[in-house]
Parts: sequence; structure tokens; C-alpha cells
Amino acid sequence: MEKEASTMKVLLLAHTPDPERICCAAAKLTHEPEEKDFVEMMDGMSRGHMERVLGYVLMQQHESVVEHASFTFYVEGVSRALTHQLVRHRVASYSQQSQRYVRLENFSYIVPPKLEGGGRERFEKTMERLAEDYDELLELVPPEDARYLLPNACTTKIVITMNARELRHFFKLRLHKAAQWEIREMAKRMYDLCMDTAPLLFKGVEMYEAEEGTRKTGADVEGTGAGVDNTGSNVEEE
Repeated sequence: MEKEASTMKVLLLAHTPDPERICCAAAKLTHEPEEKDFVEMMDGMSRGHMERVLGYVLMQQHESVVEHASFTFYVEGVSRALTHQLVRHRVASYSQQSQRYVRLENFSYIVPPKLEGGGRERFEKTMERLAEDYDELLELVPPEDARYLLPNACTTKIVITMNARELRHFFKLRLHKAAQWEIREMAKRMYDLCMDTAPLLFKGVEMYEAEEGTRKTGADVEGTGAGVDNTGSNVEEE
């Protein structure tokens, strides 16, 4: 069984219209005088003003205001190992391709890049054997039972919706050097899409060290522990 390498695809499907303006207006509302018209205030904000306001509230870690912006992504060509890690980020909505109802004959899979030589050959032979056994089992039982043979390497598709506050938290953890390579790559692509769309909401989450070709995240800058969420639980133990 010959398999082409599965290619990761990450698309931004939708987001809150004018998310930076919405979040900035929400921040300003908390201190606006009673007589001031909210819509007039929101429509009258300049780009520079929004940059100053959002920069200040995010620096002060008053991140609740950016919860008013949400972003929806479509991801395919990633492993079930990745999505097992992903769904531990609970302040989000997920819709994933079902292994219970979808027949995955001759399934695609992700090969860890560190596998070389005999290790890769053994891995691919194991995938081939599992795919053959799965296809045969489908003739005897429904997909919901045959799926017990499917490996973590099996590819999947998923739609993800997160608000900007959760995305900032997600990026700080999953862009960190301690994150696993696959989810780090997905997070980087999501981050780039967010920065193209609403850079004021995500500025400061990630900084580049161009001379080394590596990334430094907000977690590094703020001195927080790698892979530790705001409840103190470690999300990188899988």
C-alpha cells in the first residue's frame, strides 16, 4: 500500500466582523461616561487609538475584553494524536470527522519526522497492516467497532472555534518549544492567520529571534512555566 505524505491544511473560515474595533469598544465602555453614545464612540475610533487602548489593556492582562471576538478554523491532514491534545483546550467548540460513522478504508496517516531508516520502514509497515486489518474488519462489524484498530497516527479533519482570549492562551502554550512538533506547526499557521486578520488582538503573544530561526512566546517573556495553563495543570503530558 503506497501512501502519499498527508499535508496539513489550516484555513480561517470566519471571524467576528471588525474584531479589533468590537473589542476596543468593549474595553472603552467600562470607563465611558453615561451620556456618551456607544455606537458613535465605536465608529469614531481611529486605528492609532485602538492600538493604544488594546495595547494597554492586554499589557495589564485585562483579556476578558477580547473574548468578544471569535475565530473559526478548518484543519485537515493532522493526526488523532494532535486532536487529542487540542481538545484539552476546553474553552472552544469542536466538530471532528467521526470514526464511528465514516469508513476510513486505506486511511491516511502522519509519519513523525524523527523516524528514519529502519524505524520509518517498520512504522509504515505497521500502518499498512492495520489498514488491511481495518478494511477486513469492516466486512464483519460496523465502523464504530472497527475503529478500535485505528492508530493515533490516523489523519482527521476538524472545525475549531475559539475566542481571542482562548487563542492567546492556546498560542502561548502550543507555540512554546515544549509543545509537540505537529500541534506547534498547526498553532503557528493559526497564529499567522490571526495576525493577518486582527494583529492588535494577538500582538505580543509571539516574538521571533531571527538570528536563531526560533520563536520566543509570551510564556517565555512573562516567565511562566512551559506548557502550564492558568489552572496550574500541565497540558503537555500526553
